[in-house]
Amino acid sequence: MVLPQRVILSAAAPRSGKAKSQRVILSAAAPRSGKAKSKDSRYPLAVALPAGYTRLLLPAYEEQPGAPVLPLFGYTFACVVDDALYVAAMKTDESEDWQPRYFAEGELETMLERRLARDPDNRVLRQVALCSREYGCFTAQNVFLERGEAALPVSPKCNARCVGCISELEPDAGLQSPQTRIAYEVGAEELARVATWHLERVEEGIVSFGQGCEGEPLLRSIVIARAIEAIRASRSNGTINLNTNGSLPDQLGRCIDAGLQAVRVSLNSFRPATYAAYYRPAGYGLDDVLESVRLASQRGLRVSLNLLTHPGVTDDEAELAATRAFLSDVRVDMIQTRTLNIDPHRYFSMVGRPANPLGMRRAIETMRDLTAVGNFTHTH
Repeated sequence: MVLPQRVILSAAAPRSGKAKSQRVILSAAAPRSGKAKSKDSRYPLAVALPAGYTRLLLPAYEEQPGAPVLPLFGYTFACVVDDALYVAAMKTDESEDWQPRYFAEGELETMLERRLARDPDNRVLRQVALCSREYGCFTAQNVFLERGEAALPVSPKCNARCVGCISELEPDAGLQSPQTRIAYEVGAEELARVATWHLERVEEGIVSFGQGCEGEPLLRSIVIARAIEAIRASRSNGTINLNTNGSLPDQLGRCIDAGLQAVRVSLNSFRPATYAAYYRPAGYGLDDVLESVRLASQRGLRVSLNLLTHPGVTDDEAELAATRAFLSDVRVDMIQTRTLNIDPHRYFSMVGRPANPLGMRRAIETMRDLTAVGNFTHTH
């Protein structure tokens, strides 16, 4: 069984207490019980969920004056009952490819060195090696493990300034990005070599442009289209996928013309104001994003939505009405729920408090009435 990671917060006092606590991260194997310093010791507790689960509730808190912004985790309600940890989440998908991975000492490094030695000048490989080693990125590691969905990072630039961006935050964000963004514009040949190698060894493999370590891939649609054409000139198997914010429908069309087969479009809301408050888009809006989804659907691609969920926003009555209206009009093959990693207090301060939250279970049921709901890329 995969246990969630436990997080004790320092930026907020527990709902029933006044004292701040020191922020610590406990491993999943940490003891489930222990002696408190005093009878009145209380700690605000949250958990970070493993892949395949969707958060249902936020932890209760009271903001302290001058409290720092919490780091980018998906804070989920947890409690202890009869010395056992309980978490407010529901299982929404399952995949062996996304279970925690453990490597023997030196095993991962040896794998990276062996693959890099075969193509030492390939900057795509250098980036995914960094992400494999430093951040434990599964899609990056898949390049070297030769399995499942493999990462193809391509763009150092972005046309959004997401509040919770994991690769590049504003200088005044109050915290550092957990990852380092790719710093160079890789070429079509480099991308094609990595993708072709993967598909030669993984018959039903997926190669995906657009990763957490980069900006918006559609800003480099010409290079992506050339890479797709080169891949398909060599291999006909597998799936070529693009993860995108969907901001540039015309550029997406170029990639589809070249042979793109699947797309996963990220958004946090189907309402323009809520979308803009988080994404802070430059030169595009939610209408462009939804037009990209329509285009991909009309052109016959497998279409997924990477929906950044947050209790009190995703399940608000007005949000569910907008969700239902769009999904009733446009074919979407799957909504992949993603727990939005952000300080809840900061998120609500930007998008507003909910007017009538109906609960995350209700939200997921509403989506399931219209399409599949999961967490991972599926090709059929």
